Formats: sequence, C-alpha cells, structure tokens
Amino acid sequence: MIPESHSLQQLFTELIDHHFDRDIGLRDPEVKDYMVNVLAEFCQCEQLFKICDAGGRPLHDVGEMLLEADPVYGPAPSFDRERQVRKHIGDYTLFFSGMFPESVNHYRLRRQRLENFIDFIRAGKESYYIVSKFDQFEYARLSPLFAKLAREFESCVYGLNLVKGDLEEMQHPITRQVKEIVM
Repeated sequence: MIPESHSLQQLFTELIDHHFDRDIGLRDPEVKDYMVNVLAEFCQCEQLFKICDAGGRPLHDVGEMLLEADPVYGPAPSFDRERQVRKHIGDYTLFFSGMFPESVNHYRLRRQRLENFIDFIRAGKESYYIVSKFDQFEYARLSPLFAKLAREFESCVYGLNLVKGDLEEMQHPITRQVKEIVM
C-alpha cells in the first residue's frame, strides 16, 4: 500500500477533493478518503486481481467474482468471504468504470466471458449495498460508508472520470496549453 505521506496519495487527495467538492457536490470526507484509498490501492496491479478462485487463479471477470462471493450456492466458505469479495467487486467496478470506462465494453466484446451477462454498474452498486448490510460487530462502523457508496455510485464513477481527465492532462501538458489558447 502507498503510504499516506507519499506524493501520489497527496495528488489523489487533491484531485478527489477538488472534483468531488466542486463538480459533484459530494463533500463527504469519508467517501472522498475511500476514493483516494481505492486509487492508491489499485496502483498496484496485484491488488486489482487479489480475488482468487479455489485453485488460486486470480479472477478478472466480475461474473466469476459474483459466483465466488456466493456463500450459499457458490464456493464462498463464509459470509466474511462474501463480504470480502463483494467489497472488491464494488471497488473493482467503480475503479474501472471511472478510470477506464472504455475498457469495460472493450473486454466484453473481445472475449466470451461470464461478465458479458453482468451489468457492471449494477454489480458494483449491489455489492456495496450488500457490504453495507454487514452491520454487526467489527463491520458496524463501516456499514454506513458502504451504504453511501452504493447510493452515490454513479457520482463516484463520474468523479473518478474527472480525475482521470486531470491525470491525462498532466501526462500531456501540451494538450492543456492548446486548450487554453483555443478557449
């Protein structure tokens, strides 16, 4: 995990604060901190694919992740495992929908995947909602955060997309200069 003092964490915090406050009007510090943590966590590729099946194979497909999360008819050995996988599905779909929206349909069209039958946004919202229902014992404190993430899922996707735009502009400063001249 990237330490909070790292400049990348500071950049993500600045961008999230700016867009969530100004453009979205979502001024909830807990949601914004969570968004920063998702960005920082997924800077490490192994975190994107940390959910594995029983054979140890990393799952890249949201449909397969949903099956993995099922404690009744699927392989999830416990409700704790369901919560862990559902949280990851929420984070994964939020991250890809906001930061790489073009990849969501691109991969669906190129491969025959179980994910082709899944509504990506709905799977993320539903997963956060289910995580919010784990409201007992050690999970009680975070339950309201996941309820907010489920309610504000589309706004968070939009906010991450704005962050993506800023990061792209930072990569290509000439593009920003041309835009400023034209406008």
